[in-house]
Amino acid sequence: MPSSHHNLRRVFLQGFVVQDVARPLVSFDDFAPAGKVKEVLDATGDDVAGVRRHGIVRSVVDRDELGDASCGDHARPIESACCVSDTLPLAELVLRLKDRERLFVTALGQVSGVVSRTDLLQPAARMWLFGMITLLEMRFNRLIETHFPGDSWTASVSEGRIQKARGLQDERKRHKQNVTLLDCLQFADKTQIIARNDELRQLTRFVSKRQVEEAGKRLEKLRNNLAHSQDIVANDWTTIVELVENLDSVLDGPPGLSRAEF
Repeated sequence: MPSSHHNLRRVFLQGFVVQDVARPLVSFDDFAPAGKVKEVLDATGDDVAGVRRHGIVRSVVDRDELGDASCGDHARPIESACCVSDTLPLAELVLRLKDRERLFVTALGQVSGVVSRTDLLQPAARMWLFGMITLLEMRFNRLIETHFPGDSWTASVSEGRIQKARGLQDERKRHKQNVTLLDCLQFADKTQIIARNDELRQLTRFVSKRQVEEAGKRLEKLRNNLAHSQDIVANDWTTIVELVENLDSVLDGPPGLSRAEF
């Protein structure tokens, strides 16, 4: 039977794929009037359409480039480098979109969809990202609890932040939730604890206190934007890419608590 760790890796590496966020590609025969194609794209809000020849999409046309004649006269071939399979994991999709705004999606060997950075605003991608940040915060908790027994970590956080955490802990206890004080601390506060402790900081991939604190602030901002349905692509794209680039360390955590790259 697979271990829980194996199952966790499978969920984050294979459980969320391109077809969960991709959109169907509107397509037209190559002899369709360019003006009519533009009217349809204006109505649907799409900025690109597939162009069919003998029933198969072989090229695409941008809405803004449509003029007179047929849409096939304005089409350009679809390069293989611009295509991804509908079963490609979201982690790999993010890396492919790092330097591209849009990719075309293939299913059964045929181009049938389109996916862009903005499609990562869909629920499946939001759940995937939120899950990774939650897992990362659990890693932080484990590191802090291991190196600071008995809530001795409180010396690394301001009294005001501690009081805020105690207030949240009291509120949760009134709702019959069994939580520790560390559980009630803000994400950025936890990264600050790691940043201010030389031993813990050396377990990360960062070389300075400032780098750890800045990374923590960016991740907390991403999590807040996810929780409040904000535009994470416009506001947090660099953070998303960095999170995915370090996905292995997020999933594996520090082996034996000897490393904690994130």
